[in-house]
Amino acid sequence: MRVAGIGFRGAATLASLKDALLRAGGDADALATADAKAKAAVMQALAAELGLSIRAIDRQSLAAEVTLTQSPKVRERFGTGSVAEAAALAAAGPGSALLAPRAISRDGLATAAIAVRRDE
Repeated sequence: MRVAGIGFRGAATLASLKDALLRAGGDADALATADAKAKAAVMQALAAELGLSIRAIDRQSLAAEVTLTQSPKVRERFGTGSVAEAAALAAAGPGSALLAPRAISRDGLATAAIAVRRDE
């Protein structure tokens, strides 16, 4: 299973999220983000367009994941160094790994990371 973790700022557009996802590798079976962002219109639009479900990840689960990227601002707000990376890992489950550090959209408003379960 491939899960795309998505992080984004309030000003992000659907194009921002799609660009970040494309830069991260683009192919996923599900989307994941922080529970505080899961119901955002832009996230719902991405899921609808791609026909994918959204997995909302709580702060405790985000904080439990070891991320490649370490943003102090993100850590303060969400308890993790990268929402995209931590959400992807948490949603993919035990034994999962990131394909690469999170990718940033061209406009800098969204990030995406893909996690794959190692045993698959």
